[in-house]
Amino acid sequence: MDLSLDLAGRRVLVFGTARPARRVLARYLASGATVYLASPPVDGHSPGRPSPQVRPVEYPHFPHGWRDLVSAVDLVVLVDVSPGTERIVVAACATVRVWLVREPAASVAALGHVTLVGGGPGDGGLLTVAAIQALRDADVVFFDRLGPNDRLDEWCPGAEQVNVGKTPGYHAVSQAEIERMLVASARSGQTVVRLKGGDPFVFGRGGEEVIACRKAGVTVTVISGVTSAISVPAAAGIPVTHREVSRLFTVLSAHTPLDEEELRHLVGLGGTIVVLMGIGTLPHLAAGLARHGMAGSMPVAVIERGFSIQQRTTVARLDTVTAVAGQLGVRSPAVVVIGEVVRLSQNEATIADGLEGLELLHHAADLARQQT
Repeated sequence: MDLSLDLAGRRVLVFGTARPARRVLARYLASGATVYLASPPVDGHSPGRPSPQVRPVEYPHFPHGWRDLVSAVDLVVLVDVSPGTERIVVAACATVRVWLVREPAASVAALGHVTLVGGGPGDGGLLTVAAIQALRDADVVFFDRLGPNDRLDEWCPGAEQVNVGKTPGYHAVSQAEIERMLVASARSGQTVVRLKGGDPFVFGRGGEEVIACRKAGVTVTVISGVTSAISVPAAAGIPVTHREVSRLFTVLSAHTPLDEEELRHLVGLGGTIVVLMGIGTLPHLAAGLARHGMAGSMPVAVIERGFSIQQRTTVARLDTVTAVAGQLGVRSPAVVVIGEVVRLSQNEATIADGLEGLELLHHAADLARQQT
């Protein structure tokens, strides 16, 4: 079904039983349609209605009844029917010229399934085709603060949406509770999506969630996402590698300070350093890198709120970045890039001018401190 169609107020007749058709029913209800469900009797009894919003109808008892039934609606959807019923419905729709589509049935297994979906840095356009399909098939979606979540009504209409996002220093839902919720939902037979920002396996604790599901006997798959470690610098015009400039890059989480041995090794590696979750420890990192031999003139870029309309890039030197970030009020979420590749953003002259301007800003701050 193409949800871009305006189905508000339209009459949609779904053929199938309630549980296999649950996602189809939820999507059409979410689109504003009036939804009917025609299910075959089970042992001579009606299978019942799946929800108060879905209107049950009986299978016709006479051949002309099929034509009368489909002629009363605007769209017919086949989900879970026998080959014989499908032939009858197709012929009836062709006779009265009513649109007909086929939709896949949802799983009816006693044990559900969990899919970890990498949502990328927040731009819905960077979701993969596999991610969109997983969301479309979900019964429940557990989503993060930094992932793309403003269009969930469009991507997974009718699915339950649960916000389990964290903010720095505040975890409304603990990691252990998230894992418990994933397992409990799957054990109830639901198709579960855990939508995470970036990639599930890049500082996303996806590995912990996979282990929790496997220990509980719940099957789990992972759909990779676009990591902010590469995409956010790219959005600012900074490649993490460049021929004859940097042939390697190191990605690190700096929400806790690095020790002296880690700092020493980081300087020794060379190349580009990409720092996630590092605004709070930026002073420690900059001072530590300088202490272990990195040049004070090394360019540093801080890209805040990547891919949003508030995206901002601040460029400084290693020996000025702490003061400049403080002067400009740099805040999380942000990605820090340290290395000569920063000079490649847009063009070298523009970046050079920017560095000079930020050095003047730092010099002015020094003078102000000296005068107080």
